[in-house]
Amino acid sequence: MAQPFKRVARGATLNAESARFNLPQTEADGDWLDEREAIDGAPPPIRTTVTVERPKTIIARNTSPDVPFDRSINAYRGCEHGCIYCFARPSHAFHDLSPGLDFETKLFAKPDAAALLRVELSKPGYRCAPIAMGTNTDPYQPIEATWRITRDLLEILSECNHPVMITTKSNRVVRDLDLLAPMAAKGLAGVAISVTSLDPRIAMTIEPRAPHPERRLAAVRTLADAGVPVYVNMAPIIPAITDNEVEAVVERAAAAGARGVSFIPVRLPWEVAPLFRAWLDTHFPDRANKVMATIQSLRGGRDNDPGFFTRMRGQGPWADLLRTRFLIARRKHGIDQNREKMQLRTDLFHPPRGPQGELF
Repeated sequence: MAQPFKRVARGATLNAESARFNLPQTEADGDWLDEREAIDGAPPPIRTTVTVERPKTIIARNTSPDVPFDRSINAYRGCEHGCIYCFARPSHAFHDLSPGLDFETKLFAKPDAAALLRVELSKPGYRCAPIAMGTNTDPYQPIEATWRITRDLLEILSECNHPVMITTKSNRVVRDLDLLAPMAAKGLAGVAISVTSLDPRIAMTIEPRAPHPERRLAAVRTLADAGVPVYVNMAPIIPAITDNEVEAVVERAAAAGARGVSFIPVRLPWEVAPLFRAWLDTHFPDRANKVMATIQSLRGGRDNDPGFFTRMRGQGPWADLLRTRFLIARRKHGIDQNREKMQLRTDLFHPPRGPQGELF
């Protein structure tokens, strides 16, 4: 197995294989290329590649009792933001790719997404309910600037008055304000922006290709001023790395116009746990043991707790303290979390026009 190594503008320090889906294991064969990192002093740069994916449907369904939606759309697989903690990393193993560096460098795009959405929303039995975007990978990651798949999807949703909730850590979302603001005026759209740290050095270490925290907060203000309900997620909170910023993040989010601020303690499912441990050893060796000990105290003595509800909020004294700190900070800055929960309308929905438009 390769040794962890810092790579410029990349999150994972490894390209570890998955043992769950027979991902081929790589072994050294004695060639000099096996020693190139030691010879050159650094690993070769990794370029981002994008593969076109042609799914048959685009709306994913779930029955999880601890998430506030039953359907979602992901325009992309993999995410170039490279967040080390991303719970979606293990999904790359389904493609016989590594949840490590492959997840953030070997991406998949679904250019037929809007056409598929039009077909699904036109079915006679379709029942309208809010669609979540950004639940697995970020809909506004860098390749969206070129592919514009998220934009195409929003145009369909806007056309038929379908409610949508977007989660992102990119200020690129304001590009689509011309669609989101009119939808929000009808009670059809809301945005949640992830701000995990206000410290740019910390942010670029845990989320190397995500926008600067100040740009995200500026996006919160822009959305709020345009009348779009906007929320800030401090998700995840990493013990001994970002938890000291709880009060500051809540204060800045409130000042920017956020209606609510929420949090989730870091989750480490499947292959994320060893990737996260290797990342800690590389970037924070002075506190790696403390970080993992606190995470395990939150997760019932394990690296990860997959149980519904507890996976989102943690358990034990440390989790209780986090909730108390957030409660106090919200009250101090005038955020009533219960009153400001997102409510989106479904009664305005009508099927989208067919490919030939409306005849009457």
